[in-house]
Order: sequence, then structure tokens, then C-alpha cells
Amino acid sequence: MDPVRRFDRPALRRPRAVLAFEGWNDACDAASGALRHILERWEIHRPFAVIESEEFFDFQEHRPTVSVLDGTVESMTWPETRFYAVSRPDLEHDLVVVVGDEPTFRWKTFARTVTAVLADCGVESATMLGAYIGSVTHSSPVPLSGVATDLSYLDGTGLPPTDYHGPTGIVAVLGEACKEAGIPATSVWAATPHYLAANANPMAMRALLRKAGQIVGFAGDSDDLRALEADFVLQVDEAVAESDDLAEYVREIAENDRSLDPTQTGELFDEIERFLKDV
Repeated sequence: MDPVRRFDRPALRRPRAVLAFEGWNDACDAASGALRHILERWEIHRPFAVIESEEFFDFQEHRPTVSVLDGTVESMTWPETRFYAVSRPDLEHDLVVVVGDEPTFRWKTFARTVTAVLADCGVESATMLGAYIGSVTHSSPVPLSGVATDLSYLDGTGLPPTDYHGPTGIVAVLGEACKEAGIPATSVWAATPHYLAANANPMAMRALLRKAGQIVGFAGDSDDLRALEADFVLQVDEAVAESDDLAEYVREIAENDRSLDPTQTGELFDEIERFLKDV
């Protein structure tokens, strides 16, 4: 059975795709949060296609959610990969925005299913967003780096190429599937502070959207994002000021590129998390 359920076949002009997946590739919800923000800003709510979850998810790990009112089930929501069409008649390229959860099973089949939908739409290029925990602070600009299926795709992006060897997530698998399908693919990665790992990070969201906007061709920045970032930085500054140990820890990261050891800093991270939850 085809796992793709199509609600519409939008007529798109030379579309470009931007994608993000919750899970291992998405520290601080920066990548998925960035695309959710821009869909809300553009008031786009209805996907034109979804990939059904039955073949790709362990529902004990990614449980569906239910809405019950007065003892009656109103709705059931399953993990899905959703494809949204963005028409831009004033520009040369329309957009396809893809958001979803990192799957549990059959990653190769899942990635090829995603790229098949993109190819069916005539997508000319794919830009994927990701975020990871790094030895960085909230008081510095968000470091960005890039990975591409061909190094030439990073030309003009201002993204330094990444050197990495180790475990990977669905973003890298999708990059390979795009390469197999003949779709040029780039991924943009943001580093987020370890001591804020439990908190959504609008700084990283904004940095990813600005860079994706430059690559794909849309206005990634906004007054709302700038306000979210400013409020976030203010709250974190206040939390750091409450603890001499945390302030010293952040200062050492900034000055010495200190290696992070979560086993020795767990109490500090718990402290800042409690503060941010209370404000």
C-alpha cells in the first residue's frame, strides 16, 4: 500500500523544498520549530500530502495523541510527515515545506518516499535544517555549518563545510536519497548551548531561518522572531546572573572553548531549566 496520502496536487512553479524533522537532528526544537513558525506566519495550515506513519514508527515510542471531550473521542492525531505548498506568484520559485518526526523503522524506504513526493512536485533543490548540542554560549552569534551532496552547492551560502564521523540521523539519509533522485541537497546546521538543551531556542530558529531564506529564497527573518530571541536572551541572562557557578561555567566556555562534561554539570543545567520554567 502506498504510504503517501495526497489531498491535492498543487501546481507549483520550479519549487524548492525546505525540510526539518523532530528528534535526534533537532536539538532545542530549533529546526522543526523554525519551520512551524514560518508556516504559522504564512498562515498555511493544510498539507497537500502526508506520509502515513504505520510503516515507519514504533507507536510505543511515538504515541498518537487523543482529544476527549465530555467522554467522547473528538480526534486522534498520529505522527506524520506533512508536505505544504507555498505559492509565490511574485517570485520565480514556489516552495514545498516538509515537517515531521524522525522515523523509527525503514529509513531508506522512508527517505526514498519523501524524495519521490518532492520529485513528483518537480522540486529543483532541497534544503534541510538541523541542530546539535555544541560548546557554544547564548551570548555569541549562533554558529552555522553546512553539508551538501556536492561541495559546490555550498558556494555562495557562507556556510563552512563540516567534518564529522559518527552516528547520524534522518537528515543525512535524506541527503543521500536526494542525491540518488538527482535533487541537489544541502543541510544547514546550528549549534546550540549544552546548558540550554532542555529549552526551545529561538536564537537557533532565527539563525536557521535566515540562512535557509538566503539559500531557498524567502524572508526568513521577522519582527516576531527578533522579539522571541531578545526575550529568550534576557531570560537566560537573568538565570545565569542568579548563579555564580553557572556564570563562571558560561564564561569558561566562551573564553576557553571548554569541553562539556554533563556528568559534572547536571546540577547547573537543572538550575537554569527550573529558572526558565518559572519565568
